[in-house]
Amino acid sequence: MELRFWGTRGSIATPGPLTVRYGGNTSCVEVVTKSGRRYIFDAGTGARPLGAHLMANVPKPITGTILLSHTHWDHIQGFPFFIPLFIPGNRFTVCGPQGANTSLPEVLSGQMEYTYFPVELSQLGADIKYRDVLEGSEDIEGVRISARLLNHPATALGYRIEADGASLLYLCDHEPYWESLWHSEAEPGKLESILHDGDRRHAEFMQNADVVIHDAQYTPEEYPAKKNWGHSTWAYVTRIAAAANVKTLFLTHHDPTHDDDFLDRVEASAQELAASLGSPLKVFCAREGFIATFENQPEARVKMNVVKTIAPTLLDSLKILVVDDDEDLRVLVRKTLTRVGHRVTEAESGRDGLQQIASELPDVVVLDLNLGDIDGFEVLRQLRANEATRSLAVIVLTAQGDEESAKRSFEEGATDFLAKPFTPPQLDARVRSSYTRAHDESAKPESKPQS
Repeated sequence: MELRFWGTRGSIATPGPLTVRYGGNTSCVEVVTKSGRRYIFDAGTGARPLGAHLMANVPKPITGTILLSHTHWDHIQGFPFFIPLFIPGNRFTVCGPQGANTSLPEVLSGQMEYTYFPVELSQLGADIKYRDVLEGSEDIEGVRISARLLNHPATALGYRIEADGASLLYLCDHEPYWESLWHSEAEPGKLESILHDGDRRHAEFMQNADVVIHDAQYTPEEYPAKKNWGHSTWAYVTRIAAAANVKTLFLTHHDPTHDDDFLDRVEASAQELAASLGSPLKVFCAREGFIATFENQPEARVKMNVVKTIAPTLLDSLKILVVDDDEDLRVLVRKTLTRVGHRVTEAESGRDGLQQIASELPDVVVLDLNLGDIDGFEVLRQLRANEATRSLAVIVLTAQGDEESAKRSFEEGATDFLAKPFTPPQLDARVRSSYTRAHDESAKPESKPQS
């Protein structure tokens, strides 16, 4: 596989003399297999120079697959300026996670309404197919593509491509599920020592990869003020990649305030951290224009089910039960989730919650731990002991944001653990990802990636 960076910046394009070496275009990465299959990760402003390059240097017609991590503006800004989309005879498949209450074509056409852009989506000349996908894998002509949900305020996907004897992942945008990566009493650096199931699942997805391209927008010092914004620190990414036995790591989605000299220091710090961990991991800050080839490595495939789309009506309107004895919290969660189309009912105690679940099974339960009668741990225990609710998605949403509460919640069978306070987009994204995960894992005997 040949890898080339066309855009490495996050949030907004930052062209100018201070970003010449690492680049000012927003996210866009091109991967081409030996057989000539072309994959484009994200269509930020870097898609414009990529399109010009393809028009000048690639035999016609031009074909490819555009894999969008999500549809925040910095990841789709370049889509209307990607010239191959205008040319009849070219063929592209555009894949991405379904947005809240809107399909992928609807989201992309939104930024191309006449108010904002002179050409509408329907006027593009190329043959374009759109595909809303969620988690899973499929093999297409010798290339294996896997998708995995990320932790971001919008529904976002990470991708893993396996071809030519090599594996490459694009993981952007993603935030740690938990501020501390390791159990305090466990040996750091091992997958089994990771505290939050979400972080462990993330590490397993990238396990033994040849190349990982990962969002690392913040420094550890910046992160506390940016928590819940949906991005990682270079330290988190370096540690989790080393634990996953990744060979080469590219830090990307550079913050618009980080100039070239700043990124030089980030790269040096990440390399020092990898060395201090005793890891052979090679770490670099992604640079616009960088090209590398990866092939003929030992296979390390991820075992997942075939890519599928969960019916849009299910994701757009989930049945959610909020179990919490705090009326103000229930009102906040209800307003947050009904605003984006979900149907929400409430229970003010653990027993009331169990009774409601028994009478009408919801899609997702949002569960507090500190309830007036039986606590959330007992509710989890009873749900997992019942065949009918064993795979029900349960998000523990609690003010008890300590390590022991998180650890015990997962031991009792929680799908996710989210400490208060939360942001509305964050809660909606976690509800959708928890439902998807529970729905997917209940349909197959084994869900963990295998090396």
